Amino acid sequence: MRSRKPRAVAAALAATLGLVLTACGSGSTNQLGSGGQDSFQAPVAENPSFEPGTTMAKLSKQGSITVGTKFDQPLFGLKGLDGTMQGFDIEIARIIAGQLGIPADKINWVKTPSKSREAYIEQDRVDMVVATYTINDKRAQRVSFAGPYYNAGQDLMVKKDNTEITGPESLRKTGAKVCSARGSTPSEEIKKYIDPANLVLFDVYSKCADALRTGQVDAVTTDNVILLGLVNESGGKFKLVGKPFTEEPYGVGITKGDTEFCQFIHQSLTKAAQNGTYQKAWEATAGKVSEENPKLPELNTCS
Repeated sequence: MRSRKPRAVAAALAATLGLVLTACGSGSTNQLGSGGQDSFQAPVAENPSFEPGTTMAKLSKQGSITVGTKFDQPLFGLKGLDGTMQGFDIEIARIIAGQLGIPADKINWVKTPSKSREAYIEQDRVDMVVATYTINDKRAQRVSFAGPYYNAGQDLMVKKDNTEITGPESLRKTGAKVCSARGSTPSEEIKKYIDPANLVLFDVYSKCADALRTGQVDAVTTDNVILLGLVNESGGKFKLVGKPFTEEPYGVGITKGDTEFCQFIHQSLTKAAQNGTYQKAWEATAGKVSEENPKLPELNTCS
């Protein structure tokens, strides 16, 4: 369930999101900067056994899994120029797949825009969605969530020389045009702070970044860690306002009512947190840009 008051972790993250390193480059799955390559690989269980008839048994037997994710979000879900997938969401999916006995090269990645996530799950186009997917009550009417595996907070991205936009409260009085992704939680939340005519929606955030670059909008809004990746790729042209104003718990979307699969994902995440795999996944991805050192949040009850 989504709270309107940011957790302490979101506030702490805001203080560190201004840290920007060299621009992201393509390359291997975990290569996020212009220098070296991280060697992190999610462990793969050998000959795991599951109760017949469960989602886990089906996926483990077929030896592959289809995962819906983002292809345009640096640090969390990005498809490189060479076709490799990289980001924290990608590694979370690999951790879960690994506990099914499925190696990284047997994961089928499906580009899943924000507006399509519930539909892709309901239509069985994917086995799960790991795509900066905020858990909320409206979405939980159509799908089930495992997690959360990370807590983010909504923020604003503006041009580096912008001094007028200092937070959401400054948007209406400046007449700012704000861009977000169609069907996303941030696109609904920002309506509290701007006139409806000033909201610009695209299917992906990379188009919002292009609109900001060309002056068609004055700000882009979504979760701070997503914006951090876009700032990192902007070559110093963008900055974060650094005042998160919501709480965004990221969950793994699965078929509504699949309690056993939810419990399995929780077990996989808990194991990863206990043996250090969760931390290594962060350090190999978003941790290369953010100084935050997150821990696995308290997991919700599967239902």
